[in-house]
Amino acid sequence: MGMLRNRRLLVYAGMGLALLLWFSVPAFAFAAYNVAYFTRPRPSETPAATPTVQPSPLPPSATATPAPLCGGPRAMFILLIGSDSRADNYSAGLADSIRVVRVDFVNPGITFLAFPRDLYVQIPGVSTHGGITHGKLNQAYLYGNPAFGYFDGPGRGPGLLALTMTGNFGTRVDHYVAVNLQTFVRIIDQLGGLDINLPYTIDGRVTRSIDPDRYVPAGHLHLNGYRTMLLARLRPNGDLGRSDAQNLILQALGAKMLSLEILPKLPGLVESLYGTVQSDMDASEIAELLCLASQLHSTSIRAVDFPTEMFTGTRIQDPVLGYTFIWDVEFQLLRQYVTYFNEGSWPVAPLPTSQPTPPSP
Repeated sequence: MGMLRNRRLLVYAGMGLALLLWFSVPAFAFAAYNVAYFTRPRPSETPAATPTVQPSPLPPSATATPAPLCGGPRAMFILLIGSDSRADNYSAGLADSIRVVRVDFVNPGITFLAFPRDLYVQIPGVSTHGGITHGKLNQAYLYGNPAFGYFDGPGRGPGLLALTMTGNFGTRVDHYVAVNLQTFVRIIDQLGGLDINLPYTIDGRVTRSIDPDRYVPAGHLHLNGYRTMLLARLRPNGDLGRSDAQNLILQALGAKMLSLEILPKLPGLVESLYGTVQSDMDASEIAELLCLASQLHSTSIRAVDFPTEMFTGTRIQDPVLGYTFIWDVEFQLLRQYVTYFNEGSWPVAPLPTSQPTPPSP
């Protein structure tokens, strides 16, 4: 019975995390069912308008802070990966979506920070394989997983991606969770699809294509898992511009998860998805996250993003990829933003390039 309970805890958390991977802003935390339950308006409550979230200042070093809740650490950092693998496994696949989540156990809250996959980075520990020293950020995940097996350290693909991000940007990663395309599609299909009100047409077809699934007209739509996955991934306006559509998907997903039709079905849904998520989290860590879910409110879950004006598209000659697109950006400036994120804050205004790294509290 204990093993079954632990397995269910892992599946609940895994499904909740899997749902998060494909979107730029979060609606649920780490157990979709639990967070939906704890954060829904109670009958006696009048839902308040969501205020504009102001970045929290770095706490002064002399100020004592409360003890962490739920037996957790002061902060837990989780690397979330959306794999583009078409296979129903994690042997190969690039990291199509890359986010770091900071879970605050002192002042209950969750913050997401997305990293563009086309950042050109130094990838450690793989130079013995064809002399590779650099590549796109999403390649680190591919090189570490079994199909390539270039990384001998812990965590395979997620482990190498975490190591790469720490070395290039100073990110902190305690755990990882990855989900592939088939798992995401199954989740949406088992929810019965999503109803989305799309205010504009998104046309992801290539020249002379007549593929109807890649053309999404404006209006009220009911999408199955496959078409929802496509909508979340289509980027006719570039990789940095697909967050608006993803936000609409997220809102529709939230409405679906909170519906009286779906809530009773979630235990069976998560049971059917067992074993489909790649993660290193154990039952005790999952239990800490589930405990924290009861302390969360809608205003304590937020996303922060690097300013888009920091990034300039360019092309370089890479020995593996050839003449390939990358984002040209000042890495030291990215590291400054990551330092704020690591400490539970975010700059109110864009940082100038001369901005010094903020001190740790």
